[in-house]
Amino acid sequence: MPKTGNLRRALLLSAVLPWLALSASAPQAQTAAPPDQAQPAMLVADQVFITADRTLVAEGNVEAFQGDIRLRAQKITFDQGTGTLLVEGPIRIDQNGDITILANAAEMDSSLRNGLLNGARMVLQQQLQLASLQMTRVSGRYTQLYKTAVSSCHVCEDGRPPLWQIRAERVTHDQQERQLYFENAQLRVLDVPVFYFPAFRLPDPSLERTSGFLIPSVRSTSNLGTGVKVPYFFTLGPHKDLTVAPYVSSSTRTLDLRYRQAFRRGRIEFNGAYTRDDLYPGQDRGYIFGNGRFELPRNYRFTFDLRAVSDDAYLADYGLPDTDRLRSRLELSRIRRDSLLRTSLTHYKTLRSDEDPDEIPSGIAEALFQKRYFPSLTGGEVRLTLQGNGRYRRSTNRGDGLSEDSATGRDLARLTADLSWLRTWRLGYGILAEAELGAAADASRAYDDAFFTDEVTRLTPRGSMTFRLPMTRREANGATQYLEPILRLGWRNEGSGDVVSEESRFVEFDQGNLLSLSRFPATDAREDGFTLVYGANWARYSPQGWQAYATIGQVLRSEADPRFTKSSGLGGTSSDLLLAGQIKFGDGLAISTRGLLNGSLNFSKAEVRGEWHTDRSSLSGTYLWLGTDPVEERSEESSEIWVDGRYDINPSWSASARLRYDISDARATRAGLGLAYQNECVTVDLSVNRRYTSTTSVEPTTDFGFTISLSGFSVKSGNKQYRRSCSKT
Repeated sequence: MPKTGNLRRALLLSAVLPWLALSASAPQAQTAAPPDQAQPAMLVADQVFITADRTLVAEGNVEAFQGDIRLRAQKITFDQGTGTLLVEGPIRIDQNGDITILANAAEMDSSLRNGLLNGARMVLQQQLQLASLQMTRVSGRYTQLYKTAVSSCHVCEDGRPPLWQIRAERVTHDQQERQLYFENAQLRVLDVPVFYFPAFRLPDPSLERTSGFLIPSVRSTSNLGTGVKVPYFFTLGPHKDLTVAPYVSSSTRTLDLRYRQAFRRGRIEFNGAYTRDDLYPGQDRGYIFGNGRFELPRNYRFTFDLRAVSDDAYLADYGLPDTDRLRSRLELSRIRRDSLLRTSLTHYKTLRSDEDPDEIPSGIAEALFQKRYFPSLTGGEVRLTLQGNGRYRRSTNRGDGLSEDSATGRDLARLTADLSWLRTWRLGYGILAEAELGAAADASRAYDDAFFTDEVTRLTPRGSMTFRLPMTRREANGATQYLEPILRLGWRNEGSGDVVSEESRFVEFDQGNLLSLSRFPATDAREDGFTLVYGANWARYSPQGWQAYATIGQVLRSEADPRFTKSSGLGGTSSDLLLAGQIKFGDGLAISTRGLLNGSLNFSKAEVRGEWHTDRSSLSGTYLWLGTDPVEERSEESSEIWVDGRYDINPSWSASARLRYDISDARATRAGLGLAYQNECVTVDLSVNRRYTSTTSVEPTTDFGFTISLSGFSVKSGNKQYRRSCSKT
């Protein structure tokens, strides 16, 4: 055979051989050239020669490039007359890193986008593989596979079947729409047919969102029986979608809905359900939760959180977030460097059986404005705060006028203006001094109340001085210690007048308010008289990776305040000793604790939290102990423990458990177990949860859950994936 060249690793460009120019452009290629302009093509091989009839033959480690397509084979024969490529394998075609095609032999056109491949296998996104006897490429968009097996599982060479596969008479892949169309398909598990589908469609792994069925789940509860939920996802354009999920069991017919929409400057999401079940025969049940956020002009932000439910037991019956009060809130805010503006409307709905919804503040309106100034004359910072609060109850019961708690329909309105000056000095010997001077003016009024009948106004001046002495010590082993003794002297004159105090009935004494002039959580109550606070902060940082922190403090006052409850730790002229600490180890273990130690060396409150994390496991727990307090409606000591853990048994199996146990009553309130299996192609979740508590509207229930998902069809997971081994051991 005559040869015109015998080249080693020869390179021929379409500009040199125009008859090899490839006429098709990549559909997604980004170029400034017109869409119909041919992209450069090149051919690399050990030997390239042209026969007498002008047929190009490339042999040995052949590689052909056209746009984002790369073809590798042992031999390519190009017929100029027909414009076809005869390719001898093994063949590998890669396109843009998304699609890989393997075949034994192929006949293709010069664009490498149309042709017939025998013994072909296609891999999408390195996840999903489709093996077929024959493959046809049409228009560079469609790939048709005949007698096809589809799976994302690792296929062993010893002939063992994959964990799951879909066998289909024909599969068509639409590369533009990124969809897979199956005809006469079977779902097989370990090569055993499980389901038959005459036709169905699935997204390929590169598609992030499209209309179609989502992963179904099976749920079994002692109240509702065993049921299945099959969600369907609707894309309503690029910025919104709707998910419809029918849930059917022997005792319920429920339709779950979720709507989401994104805007240029915000987003909304609504979740809800409509139910007819045997628990409440003949009644319409359901819920709706919604939230959203919008960024408005001039740095304003609007947020809303809406929650409504048909009855007190619905959330618990259907495994939704179990809360005893529902809060709906509208808020408009603006945050700048030196100012804060926030207004809100809040509605509460109680689900507690011992609360009358007409007697709790169901509507609350709040407004807050705060501005900071930095005067050069006095130095420091001047802070102006304006605040308004209103509370509404549906009840109109004015009470008997003899007791402040008899008016169950009391409505409230309160306005507060506060002006304060703050400045810090650095004194000798490293001492930091902080001064605060200020005054607050309040005006409050109660409505529908026969006991509090007058409008009350009062002026509350205050002042304080705080001294700190931060010290640092570096040890010989490289560790660093910090010690900061603190002393604060404060004074406040609350003024006269009987003011309704509803927000400040329960006080939490901790590190956050140790140095506050008033430890009440709201402005409807303030501490009065002289106070002295002493304490210290300590920390140690070790070069070996562990850290420790500790805080100790106590409040002394000139006069006792009867508004503080017994367990608050603030009763009498000297408070309980506040003790708090935390230690962190470099191996993922962290323990923190907080407690209030009284003069009898007994704790009125104590809390311990712990967390431990490794690559294979995690464990977290909380222990809480509360002493008796009649004002807080706790006639007996209360102690509980929460534990939540996870353990990876091996690269595929993991287990989890959770428990909430009431030590005082010696019984569990909640418990749950979970078992999950995950590999490169399937995820299986099993769970069982038990709620032991009961009320007049909620019964103890046991909830079983089962979910299975097949990877490779646009299903993404943030967890690590492990490929199964083909070893027989």
